[in-house]
Formats: sequence, structure tokens, C-alpha cells
Amino acid sequence: MGFGVGCFVLYSLANSVYGMEPVGGIRDVDGSKNSLEIVNLARFAVDEHNKKQNSLLEFNGVLKTRQQVVAGTMYYITLEATDGGKKNKYEAKIWVKPWMNFKELQEFKPVGDETANASS
Repeated sequence: MGFGVGCFVLYSLANSVYGMEPVGGIRDVDGSKNSLEIVNLARFAVDEHNKKQNSLLEFNGVLKTRQQVVAGTMYYITLEATDGGKKNKYEAKIWVKPWMNFKELQEFKPVGDETANASS
């Protein structure tokens, strides 16, 4: 086994034993509701969704954000938007590579109430 592979295996084992997050794992972003960067990404996601789907969602706010380090950062933003007067929750998946001035909406989907009902 090469030195680099051995180091990676030891690092992975240490992460598992000590409960640390794995490399490339998805983690929560604290304070995201008040982060201008995250709010701007959420607005971007709603705008892109509206363009692609010819819809008129209105952004209301960020509820939760998770991120994953990839070739750049993948953001998973749970947000609230109004559709025809009704507030709904959505999850947007946005890929950002700031050194390339690149951001792309990968996915935008409604979030069901299954989790809310399960916790009640």
C-alpha cells in the first residue's frame, strides 16, 4: 500500500472512531438564515427555477442550509417561497465554484410535509 493511500485509510479510520465528518460529507451551515451569501443563493435558485419553469414563485426566506465540498461547494438550501398566495417549502441544490465565477441550479423541488407529520 502506498504512503498516500495509507494516510487516507488512517485519516478515514480516525474520523470514524472519533465521530468526525467524512471528507466530502454533507454538513449543516449554522447561521444560514442570516447569511447574505446564502440568502442571495436562495434568491438565485428561485429566479432560475422561475425562468426554467415559467413560474412566479416569490422568495420568502431561508429555513435551513447544508453544504458539501465537491469541485467547489454544493449547497442544499431549504427555503420558503410563495406560489399564488400560498407559502410552500422547497429544496434547492446549487453548485458554486467561486474561483470560476460559476453557480448553477442543479435541482429545485418541493419539500413535502411527511417529516412534519412524522415528528408530530
